[in-house]
Amino acid sequence: MTWRGFVRDGLLPGALAGLIGGIVSGLALSRVGALPATAALVHLDSAVVDFVFHAAAATIIGGGFGLLVWHQHTRAGETLFWGLTYGALWWFVGPLTLMPLLLAGFLAWDLHSAQEAFAGLLGHLLYGATTGLALAALRAQRRALSLRVYGGAVARGALAGLIAVWLLVSTTGVPVSWSSGLLVGIIFALLYPIPHDGAGPGLIRGTVLGFVSWVAGPLSLMPLLAGGRLAWSLDDARTAFAALLGLLLLGALCAVWYRWLDGLVRLLFAEVRRSYEQEGAGIEGLRAVGRGALAGLVGGILFTLVIMRIGGLGAVGQIIGSTSMGSGLFVQFVVSETIGVTYGLLFRRQSYDVGSGLGWGLAYGFFWWVLGPLTLTPLLLGARPQWTVESAAALFPYLIGHLAYGAALGIVFHLLEARQNPWWIPRTHAEAARVARHREQLLTSAPALWALIVMIALVIPVLLGL
Repeated sequence: MTWRGFVRDGLLPGALAGLIGGIVSGLALSRVGALPATAALVHLDSAVVDFVFHAAAATIIGGGFGLLVWHQHTRAGETLFWGLTYGALWWFVGPLTLMPLLLAGFLAWDLHSAQEAFAGLLGHLLYGATTGLALAALRAQRRALSLRVYGGAVARGALAGLIAVWLLVSTTGVPVSWSSGLLVGIIFALLYPIPHDGAGPGLIRGTVLGFVSWVAGPLSLMPLLAGGRLAWSLDDARTAFAALLGLLLLGALCAVWYRWLDGLVRLLFAEVRRSYEQEGAGIEGLRAVGRGALAGLVGGILFTLVIMRIGGLGAVGQIIGSTSMGSGLFVQFVVSETIGVTYGLLFRRQSYDVGSGLGWGLAYGFFWWVLGPLTLTPLLLGARPQWTVESAAALFPYLIGHLAYGAALGIVFHLLEARQNPWWIPRTHAEAARVARHREQLLTSAPALWALIVMIALVIPVLLGL
């Protein structure tokens, strides 16, 4: 691409999208009194100057965003997640680094400063989301998808959302509204009218969409419509912590069911074409189960070391009515193998190097911290899901264990899968196909999803005081 095309297709659309994002986020931050006091840099005290500085800075870094993702897919879902990651990055660079350094001569890298800037984090996420969606609209292809495609996607998304709500309500007893399921399912369908990868990556995308829905719904639109304010304080976020966990699971379930329903429609009404380097579905599934079981065993050993360190094996054994270490080890082994097998089935042919295996594994480990200790374990013990700040604080060591487990699971599964070389395919051809799929994955929002999951898993609990 020439420099003229680089500017026309990257810099200028990014700058315009950044301006739109800057205006939207600036209005929101002004409403909660968290707009950065950038006017102080020129020895002024003016809210108008602060807003102008914010919009100008948003335009400049928006141009940088356009250059960063100019070669990425133009799908709205992909640019949305890249925008969220970009906004989170600039929260660290701006309110926690450059602004305190320029205004006071120090770096605000302590917990108290980060908690004070919590509203700024939400504002930067709003900026990133708005900028990403605006850039997707500006870069939209001339031949948009037909209304028939979008209509079918919306129908599948709505059905997936209803199924997800039914599963959550029937299994956990937690009140989740049907309207939430419909909205999350439809939004996911609009972002991904044609799913382009497997159920596992879709699950992670749905989990992140659940987090976005938490910020957009319980913290923003609902209090804005009810009382004319944004609930962007730490106290408001802690009050809505149960809604966060519910929406994380709801988004994940919506995405998985949406992917399965789409696959069912394609199976029934479209010709299924299979690449000749792939094995049959049954053989491929059995191999994925075996690899997942072995990878889950390795990850389970790391997880067990963490649990033993905090003396939690007895609590794990309570699931089968015993507090002995042997019972805890048995339950831990069964759980590790179960999660490993499901990872193999959901994420087969999705990791093309150690980095992508690590990213998907970490994301899946975080998902199981929400689904396991906070949700299923209390249910198995005859209690309700422990979706409170206090319970999450007590189970924070288990989050570290799940992340360690997920990291080992993803890496080992990739190493096992990378050894596959069917005899009827030349090694050079198999390697070329793997490289092409890896390049295609990097053009999606997969790296951004991994970064966002790490942010949600570590930053949010710390900011909430867990």
